[in-house]
Amino acid sequence: MYQNLGENQIKEIINAAKHSVFFIDEDQRVTWKDIGETQEIIKWAKQAGANVQQLELASQFRCNGSQGYLAWVDNSLDIKSTVNKTLKGTDYDFRVFDSPNELRDYIFKMNRTNNKARIVAGYCWDWVSTKEPDKNDIVFEEHNFSMKWNLKTDGSLWIMKPETVNEIGCIHTCQGLEVDYIGVIIGPDLLVRNGCVITDASKRSKNDSSVRGFKKLLKNDPDKALARADIIIKNTYRTLMTRGQKGCYVYSTDPETNAYFAEMINAVITEEKQETQPLATRELSERTPPELYPGLTLKLIDIDKVMPFKNSVPIYDLQMAAGQFSNEQLVDGFDWVELPDSFRPQKGHFVTRVTGESMNKRIPNGSWCLFKANPGGSRNNKVVIVQHRDIQDQDTGSAFTIKIYRSEKVSDGEEWQHSKIILSPDSNVDGYEDLVFDSESAGELIVVGEFVAVIA
Repeated sequence: MYQNLGENQIKEIINAAKHSVFFIDEDQRVTWKDIGETQEIIKWAKQAGANVQQLELASQFRCNGSQGYLAWVDNSLDIKSTVNKTLKGTDYDFRVFDSPNELRDYIFKMNRTNNKARIVAGYCWDWVSTKEPDKNDIVFEEHNFSMKWNLKTDGSLWIMKPETVNEIGCIHTCQGLEVDYIGVIIGPDLLVRNGCVITDASKRSKNDSSVRGFKKLLKNDPDKALARADIIIKNTYRTLMTRGQKGCYVYSTDPETNAYFAEMINAVITEEKQETQPLATRELSERTPPELYPGLTLKLIDIDKVMPFKNSVPIYDLQMAAGQFSNEQLVDGFDWVELPDSFRPQKGHFVTRVTGESMNKRIPNGSWCLFKANPGGSRNNKVVIVQHRDIQDQDTGSAFTIKIYRSEKVSDGEEWQHSKIILSPDSNVDGYEDLVFDSESAGELIVVGEFVAVIA
């Protein structure tokens, strides 16, 4: 603990409790000694004879709930390749400024509303103000710009005190914290050359403990040292660029890198909140026998024991669905199933089987999945079930399909209208193509539900 006491923190947590829950984001390992990896936890759990259950958080509300922006950051920083090459259709405010002064002034402007805007930077400048309070730490003479790192006495409180908008935070004082708007200064430890993201740990400040150990490993195993430093630096900027709930504004000290991020934006189209069409299901004249649910390991609840959305949720067979759906509170209209212990039933939840390989990177063929009807808000870059008369799903032939939803909108000066809706597969199998609906046909498309998780 704190690199001082104990043998291994993961091992000791597992040994100390009957049940341990680890919430993991491997892309936020930002120091040389971070051990928060899934395989590390599995190793110690198996050594302790513990059973391991892995779940995946399918969505989150970081950065305005925009999965598209998060995926774009991963792609732009070359952390992982995603389909989000631009921010087109993403409900998030991202801007690139040509000078640190413009970035600072805009953050000051956004901070006036509720004191929820701050500037952070990569740790590439020495913290000289700790010993010489009259000096500034981050100085760009060519821009007549200078600011201090946040005060050592404040720690993470710098993000709350009104006057600290005049200070700059780093990874050590902002990780785990969020504001409405974040300004990020990218230092010389991350450059882009000819579209390739290059990292250089030697450009980090000598005060930065997060890469302490790099030089020693560089002598003994250069490839391993460079690979680990590359992950740390990219993850650092990923973390900094995802501290803003509503917007992120960037300035890079390197002109080519600044131009790269500006080009990666392309076009930002805001997706306004929409009303989701009501969920429905087929009317059944009698109970559906369990054998029509192949591979279902969930428990079917007897009709007289069903408490809708308290002990069970409805189960639908979308391949046999027809017409508009009926009231989901009609208990005798269809079957109800019990969810696994790790999920709490909520109104609007339903279970259905996903057949085919068009979404196999996220949803294995034949999986039973939990969906949420009427989710509200933006659907961009979310996995949804949609219905349209012109859809003929490649795997099932049904008018329903499960795809990643993206839309483009235009304004006539009074309101926003769909100009295009694109339904994209997420498969490692060739042959699946985007389904594209123009402004005329997009109005007939019904979003039935939003994917929550694979549950069986």
